[in-house]
Amino acid sequence: MKYTENETDKVLEKLVSSTRSPRGRYSAAESYKLLEKQLSHKNRRIITRRIWGTVASAAAIALICIASWYAYEFLVPSSMQTISTLANRVEVTLPDGSEVMLNHFSSLSYPKRFKGNQRDVALSGEAFFNVTKNPKQPFIVSAEMVKVQVLGTQFNIEAYHNNPEVKTTLIEGSVSVSIDSTTKQIVLHPNESAIYNKNNKTLEFSLNNFTAADIAWQNNAYIFDKQTLNDITRKLSNSFGVNIEIEDEDLASYRLTAKFNNNETLEEILSLLQTGREFTFKKIDDKKIIIIKQLL
Repeated sequence: MKYTENETDKVLEKLVSSTRSPRGRYSAAESYKLLEKQLSHKNRRIITRRIWGTVASAAAIALICIASWYAYEFLVPSSMQTISTLANRVEVTLPDGSEVMLNHFSSLSYPKRFKGNQRDVALSGEAFFNVTKNPKQPFIVSAEMVKVQVLGTQFNIEAYHNNPEVKTTLIEGSVSVSIDSTTKQIVLHPNESAIYNKNNKTLEFSLNNFTAADIAWQNNAYIFDKQTLNDITRKLSNSFGVNIEIEDEDLASYRLTAKFNNNETLEEILSLLQTGREFTFKKIDDKKIIIIKQLL
């Protein structure tokens, strides 16, 4: 059967119209709803498990990162650094904000960051400490065999290697002083000292009514209150880096009272100390001086 050109066009138009979808029935939104209905309950459970599996993996990675940070922060030791002085005094601010004044020919070792449950530093020589208070992290100073533990306070430690004693003097607050070889412990209060004797390895308590003498060095001053010539020359030796020897043993126990606060030189101090007394001094070289007996 043959169709004219106009009849053919009409037939094609009817065919196209019969295959068109109703308006909106197969839109994107409606198509997604139909697709969702076709998903089985089992498939949805699989997708849910995959989502939670991803969340669990992310949480595990986060926990590993936190654990790694904790191990690094608290278990891995922080690198140490040492500050040393010669014929000068140095002020040091520690990582926790504590302040330390180092005397002549002294050194202080401490970590770049305080980690763990305590703050450890090591001292050789003499230093004055003003410790920032932290009850959760005690501050501990090791000076040869002596350990001084504080929470936050001000104190002075004299621990030169050539000294026969290590002396801890408390200015304010309280400190606990102990030695490694025994369980003995002394708790100090202001104006009290703990003295460790290196020779007989004893730790003794001492009431200190003149603590100003122990910390006068911070102001470039020296205060000697009825001290033996042996103690005086030892302090001067540590401060000026000069070996001062007492030739006569009787002179070593000679007691003197004096005060110097004008930045005098070592020779000026010794000259004033010998005035009107039965000793004098002889300079051997820049590093050695001898105290000798002198008849008046």
